[in-house]
Amino acid sequence: MKVVLFGATGMVGQGALRECLLDDRVERVLTVGRTATGTQHPKVTELVPEDLGDLSPHAEELAEYDACFFCLGVSSAGMPAEEYERITYALTLSVARTYAQARPNATFLYVSGAGTDSTERGRVRWARVKGATENALARLPLDAYAFRPGFIQPQHGITSKTPLYRGIYRVTTPLFPLLQRFPAMFITTEVLGRAMISVAADGYPRRILESRDLNDVGRRDRPGGSPGPR
Repeated sequence: MKVVLFGATGMVGQGALRECLLDDRVERVLTVGRTATGTQHPKVTELVPEDLGDLSPHAEELAEYDACFFCLGVSSAGMPAEEYERITYALTLSVARTYAQARPNATFLYVSGAGTDSTERGRVRWARVKGATENALARLPLDAYAFRPGFIQPQHGITSKTPLYRGIYRVTTPLFPLLQRFPAMFITTEVLGRAMISVAADGYPRRILESRDLNDVGRRDRPGGSPGPR
């Protein structure tokens, strides 16, 4: 399986990339973003396009990849509504449309979030925007899945690029062993990355995977059925 990965420098993307490099089912990874990851690995090719919102010049290259892991995202905290919608909705759909044209019916995994509003009518802005993004992706000629993880624990030296989140992680780290007992609300970067590979390889009965689903798939995908450092 060949994977194109967006957002590989972010916390979720770093976790996905790590698992791809460890998994024999993943033959090649193309990372796409505004900056290179600097990863030196035989599986990895990096692409830093001039305009991330217009990947049409790279359509032929994208067509070589079986699945897209879209882990690129931003926090809505303190961000103007228009800018958040541009990044979360418009950019995601631009990438997805180009990929769908280049590789029709390929797998597209969109990392959304717990609490996303599929009705697009709720009071929470970020939830409406993510719901609209999920719904629009579902209408494209792609095998699209929406991943809705809850609280994500970074592992293996991975850190968040968002200062607010880094502060939250420093405070909550002692609680991680307790939080792991609540798979409906909590997941690790390792298990989330494993779930992405598993769904891309084997599919899933539902198009929207909540945190409990992701934990079930990601943990089952590991030898022995439980997460742990490697």
